[in-house]
Amino acid sequence: MSDESDAPGAGEAPDDALTDAEEAIDAARRRVAEVPAEVVITNHVMGLYELAAIHLSSDPPDLPSAALAIDAVACLVEGLGERLGSDALTMRDALANIRMAFVEIKSRVPQSAQDSLQ
Repeated sequence: MSDESDAPGAGEAPDDALTDAEEAIDAARRRVAEVPAEVVITNHVMGLYELAAIHLSSDPPDLPSAALAIDAVACLVEGLGERLGSDALTMRDALANIRMAFVEIKSRVPQSAQDSLQ
C-alpha cells in the first residue's frame, strides 16, 4: 500500500508546483505557436462539424443545437474563405454536406416535434 508521499508532486512546495504548471503552459503555448493558424482553425471547424453531426444523430435529433453548430462552421468557412489555406475547399464541402444532412433529417422530423424543440 502506498502513502501520499508516493503521489506525483507530493511534498513539493506550492511555489514549485506553480512554477512547474507555468512552465508546462509556456511549453504548450510554444507548441501551438509553431502550428500554422489555418491548421488550428481547421481543427476547430471539424470539431464544430462533429458537434453538429452528434446533435443530428441524437434520438430525437436536436435541431436547434445542430443548427447553431452548423452556423458556427459557416461563419468560419465562409468568413475566412481561402485564408483557410489548402483545406478551404474541403471545409466548404464539409459545410455543404452537413447542411444537406440537416435538411434531410429535419424533413423526417414531424412538424409538431420541431415546434417542441424550439
